[in-house]
Amino acid sequence: MKLIHLEISGRMTDNCVHYNKVLIMQIKGEFSVDRFLLTVQEVFVRPLNDFVSLWYTFGGGTKLIIHSGSMVRPSVSLLPPSSEQLSGGSATLACLLTGYSPQGAVVSWEVDGTAVTEGVLDSSEEEKSGRYSSSSTLSLSRERWMKGELYSCKVLHHAHSQIQSLRRSQCEG
Repeated sequence: MKLIHLEISGRMTDNCVHYNKVLIMQIKGEFSVDRFLLTVQEVFVRPLNDFVSLWYTFGGGTKLIIHSGSMVRPSVSLLPPSSEQLSGGSATLACLLTGYSPQGAVVSWEVDGTAVTEGVLDSSEEEKSGRYSSSSTLSLSRERWMKGELYSCKVLHHAHSQIQSLRRSQCEG
């Protein structure tokens, strides 16, 4: 267990952070079904014999990102499958994220407004000169591609959400 002292929005808080939606949202952040984001202004470790006003136990799979620079939103591009790929019986859409900071962008997919997880492959985030890039692909059969009309790539980067969509009927031609 690591004890950390958090200063949130310029004032001290005596709340304890647990895996609890209500407490996390009271502090400052966002919670969804499978992940939450806790945004703080400053994080520093104090000696264990000093008073700690807020503690948090880091469990498996938890990642703490400390970022002191400015927040830069990703540029998002959604690429349709190529005609060559479609003629071969498959379809892969690519969602490209570039130029963002800090790391921590998450991509999800929807087809006609319904969330899709099967056939999704996410790359790791690559850093160059303090900016990050990543990609996510959605692989489908040609038949499944032809059944859908609206394909959307949803990007969550910390508290900011954006979406890129394409219509299959506009990709034919």
